[in-house]
Amino acid sequence: MSDILKKASELKSVLSEKAAGAIDSAAAAKEVFDEKTLAAKEVIGEKANELAATAGDFFEQSVGSRLEGSRFEAPILDDKPDDMVWYRVPIDGGMAGDGSEYHIYIKKGTAAKKLCIFFSGGGVAWNEKMAQSPVTGGRVAAWQPNYYWNNLRPFTQIMNINVGITDLHDVNPFYDWSFAVITYATGDFHLGSFDYDYTDEEGEKRTLHFRGHDNFKKSMERIVEFFPDPDQLLIAGDSAGAFATPALSPEIIDDYYPDVTDVTLFSDSALLLRTGWKNTIKNMWHATDAICDPIHTSNITADWYEHLTKSYGDRCRFLYASSTHDYLLSAFINEERSGEYFTDEATQNEYAVSLKEMYERMSGYEKQLSFFIYDFKMPQLFGRGGRSEERRVG
Repeated sequence: MSDILKKASELKSVLSEKAAGAIDSAAAAKEVFDEKTLAAKEVIGEKANELAATAGDFFEQSVGSRLEGSRFEAPILDDKPDDMVWYRVPIDGGMAGDGSEYHIYIKKGTAAKKLCIFFSGGGVAWNEKMAQSPVTGGRVAAWQPNYYWNNLRPFTQIMNINVGITDLHDVNPFYDWSFAVITYATGDFHLGSFDYDYTDEEGEKRTLHFRGHDNFKKSMERIVEFFPDPDQLLIAGDSAGAFATPALSPEIIDDYYPDVTDVTLFSDSALLLRTGWKNTIKNMWHATDAICDPIHTSNITADWYEHLTKSYGDRCRFLYASSTHDYLLSAFINEERSGEYFTDEATQNEYAVSLKEMYERMSGYEKQLSFFIYDFKMPQLFGRGGRSEERRVG
């Protein structure tokens, strides 16, 4: 009996060792499997991003090539403008962010002496990382970092004219106004006058031409030629252009249209809190003292509008509009905070709190400044883009 027990004990020991070995082997195999699975997912993700980037670039190039030279492309103005026709006006000495040509758009309306000067939007760059990543169709489609437009390739026309306030249909209450659209492709809120050297992602030396303010001044010289004496003036802008509206309106009012007494300013979405704004605008973009001096908080839009209400309140009306949970501006909040360009519900809620604080701050000027706040929820676009979902780039 003792021999049997001894053999049984030995067998148990052997089986235990083999079981332990099998468990270790299984654990090792699982670890290898997990590593392979993760690697496969990364490869699939990379391939998916590559395909998305290729598709995005193809889409942009296709739209641009179809637009270029077609009847839909705004013609270059070489004589007096016809009524209710959009024209491109090349600006001598103007320059986009990548050093290419610069132009604006103008339209002569049928409404007597009503003029809108509109500042286009299109992102921002406040450091080298952002300078390295201008917008392309491929970057947008692949959800790669894309911070600002750096040229006025044909595709950009669809963002500047025949849309929203620049639409020619009579459902637009401004359809018959004369318009000058000051386009944007410099990453500096139309405020800069400096050439910024940086190293791109491939190690090549590049220059981002922060020439927004130079383009603005040259553009205004042409705009006054076309529209010398309006009776009613609307200065408006969206996104980056919404920041430019209060920053540059004093120049428009004082230097170009000093006799116009009916002036309205309208900013659509210009809330992006940064403690470093004054340093960026003054020392990176090299904006003028007149632009920089009113800045004293992290909310530059409120700073500029406060200055305007005190200096031009008896002459101008001021309007501000925003969604409660701005998709793009909230992504820039995370870019500033963590270096990652993404948005999620928590960040959008944070934006909503900041918007409420801005409204409360400006409520003391309610006789001059009006707010329009809306809760538009962006529909799904290619499976992405809902207000309440996280959207991460890079």
